[in-house]
Amino acid sequence: MAVLAPGGRPPGDPPHGGAARPPVTPLAVHAFQCWLTVYRRIWRSSIWSSVLGPLFYLGALGLGLGTLVDRNGTASLGGVSYLAFVAPAILASGAMNTAMGESSYPVFGSVKWNKIYVAAQASPLRPGDIFRGHLMFMTMRIAMNAALVTVYMWALGAARSGLAVLAWPAATLTGLAFAAPIAAWAVTVRSENNFAYMFRFGMMPLMLFSGTFFPLSQLPGWLRLLAYATPLWHGVNLCRMLSLGDVDMPVALVNVAYLTVLAAIGIWAGARTYRRRLYV
Repeated sequence: MAVLAPGGRPPGDPPHGGAARPPVTPLAVHAFQCWLTVYRRIWRSSIWSSVLGPLFYLGALGLGLGTLVDRNGTASLGGVSYLAFVAPAILASGAMNTAMGESSYPVFGSVKWNKIYVAAQASPLRPGDIFRGHLMFMTMRIAMNAALVTVYMWALGAARSGLAVLAWPAATLTGLAFAAPIAAWAVTVRSENNFAYMFRFGMMPLMLFSGTFFPLSQLPGWLRLLAYATPLWHGVNLCRMLSLGDVDMPVALVNVAYLTVLAAIGIWAGARTYRRRLYV
């Protein structure tokens, strides 16, 4: 026997015979769902970059080159194998690469090529909602790729501590610290040639001189200070400490604060640059 609500209505029915009101969803979530719909149709194209590429990259550097490095001593690496040294750095730098890829050409293309942002302007979405929804999708992609690399680290024996599980959110934060500012800038770009300069003169030097493949102690003093100021070094250092189980808490807090502030600045700037570019 059905239980009736007060007034003789079935439970959940709106009073006075009115139509049921749908749950209120933040508009940014609708923008995020748009990108999920796009990704469900193109996810196969990301299998290499997201699934196979990191595995082969980690294997080539950690197990291939690593055997040569380990053969000549690992004192400069803190006494750990080259695989254990480089794996968390690949995790952080991979998050940066994903962030740069997702926040550059897709943002520019949404204005100039496929016009996704232009179509969104005709909806109730505000420029800030469009930005935050897309940034949510970028963060999801960063987290997905970082999760896979974390699993590979465990499978290959590169993780030396149970704290390595925290390297996954640390890498995701690293990626967000890149994605938010780059997306805020990319929506203002008028030519895609600017991204070639970003990858060539931004991404490559960061990967080479942020402690990714060798200790910063091997760099000259002035270049070492410059490396400490880069966001990738903070991400690499944080992921490496967690993976090795040798966490210097004050330094780790500085790393987290640096990346969080950079991401917050990017989110703040993005809300403004999107409004200036998309507001009609």
